[in-house]
Amino acid sequence: MSHSHNHSSDGKLSFAVFINILLTIAQVVGGIMSGSLSLIADTLHNLSDAGAIVVAIVARRIANKSANKTMTYGYKRAELIGTLVNSTSLILVGLYLIYEAIGKYFNPTPIDGWIVLWVAGIALVIDIATAVLTYSAGAKNNMNIRAAFIHNVSDAMASLVVIIASLLIIFFELYIFDVIATIGISVYVIYHGSLLMKKCIMIIMQAVPDSISVEEIQNALEAVEGVQSAKHIHVWQLEDERVFMEAHLVLNSDNQEAVKVQSRSILEETFNISHATLETRTVG
Repeated sequence: MSHSHNHSSDGKLSFAVFINILLTIAQVVGGIMSGSLSLIADTLHNLSDAGAIVVAIVARRIANKSANKTMTYGYKRAELIGTLVNSTSLILVGLYLIYEAIGKYFNPTPIDGWIVLWVAGIALVIDIATAVLTYSAGAKNNMNIRAAFIHNVSDAMASLVVIIASLLIIFFELYIFDVIATIGISVYVIYHGSLLMKKCIMIIMQAVPDSISVEEIQNALEAVEGVQSAKHIHVWQLEDERVFMEAHLVLNSDNQEAVKVQSRSILEETFNISHATLETRTVG
């Protein structure tokens, strides 16, 4: 990714932070005036969106630093840390909102549905805009930015749920739907936060990527002419994109370099592994 592209993406993300903060202020005022917990829930989620984007920007800037004698792999895992922070915040916000919803159920208060409707409608438009900004900033190919994008998408869905709840309050006086909407938003937030957290932890624990099978790698390497067996195969991700591998090859051929070249070619073409350390030992 070029420096100019990163600069442009950071500009989009910074603008998304700015409009999220303005929206948060408007939602706080609207939530207090209307007495709607679901609108307050959407406000807290929206505020976490702004924080998520800030974390994503800082993490990516750190990740773009060059490798050195201390950090020989570079700083790419800074984005993993950013994703872990954001996923944790999603789960905590979700749990807090469920707690508040239970309290609201046992201590109901009047709600002005029209204020909720107008504020949530404006929020929905802004949430969609910020989701577009974060997606165009690199969410498709970057887990760190994707975490911020999921924040925004889930907030847009939350605003839509709040709009539906406000209509039910206005026309049918079904105030219970404010609590139901809050719990629904919270469960959705916790679910996506858990998925992101699981992926981060698996990468940090150096788990084999989901798209790769160690058995398939072993079979492919043992199919190379001159390879008797492939042992001690380890596959892990440095961050969201780069996959590394090491293996010990037992050869029945003296042409070690040719075997290594062919093996690396298969690994890159079939498994998208371009960083492979291959140790060899000739027998027979």
